[in-house]
Amino acid sequence: MSTPAMIMQALLRSDGARPRVTYYDETLGERIELSAIALDNWVAKAANLLTEEYDAGPGTVLTLRLPDRHWRTLYWALAIWSVGATVDLTGAGEAEAVISTDPEDLADGGVLVSLPVLARRHPGPVPAGAFDEAAEIAGYPDLFLAPAAAAPDAPALISGDQTVPVSELIPAAEPGRVLINESGAAFLRRSLAVLAGDGSIVLINGADPETLARRLAEERVDGT
Repeated sequence: MSTPAMIMQALLRSDGARPRVTYYDETLGERIELSAIALDNWVAKAANLLTEEYDAGPGTVLTLRLPDRHWRTLYWALAIWSVGATVDLTGAGEAEAVISTDPEDLADGGVLVSLPVLARRHPGPVPAGAFDEAAEIAGYPDLFLAPAAAAPDAPALISGDQTVPVSELIPAAEPGRVLINESGAAFLRRSLAVLAGDGSIVLINGADPETLARRLAEERVDGT
């Protein structure tokens, strides 16, 4: 049985410097490219925050309220799975913490995420008890030393009325440089499939058809 943590280790062994996630926000004029090493660093920092601040591990449920097809959503999901916890996209049940871009979600604490690539602090008030990711995540180690393994039948992903166990989280491997258009659970699971196939993910938001076609050619995307 493969896990997200195992996939990350395989990517580092295969080629740590090769681009694995390329993200465009055409509305904001942003582009960021993450190698396996850079992605692993973000995952490790987020995982260390979750373990140090919330004692997160197998059995912990964490609500993820971040945009579809966004690079920050991907590394937070990978971090949650790295500590052996459950990603809850619905927020319908009890969760140890909420990870969100909206301060109103964090009245009881959680992690406030700022989406811009160069964000260094949240531009508005941060709720009491919440962590300003942009300002604070850099202080956590970029190596996660104790990845935790959840049981194969433990819930890995909750979305709508569907609960995906750890043993079924990762679909069949999908190699190539792939544009991912799916939303919600499908976005996360297809991203895992591409990474499991030693592939590379392209995420493009806010593009008109002409711009999208140009980006696909520039990025040499061979799968959609």
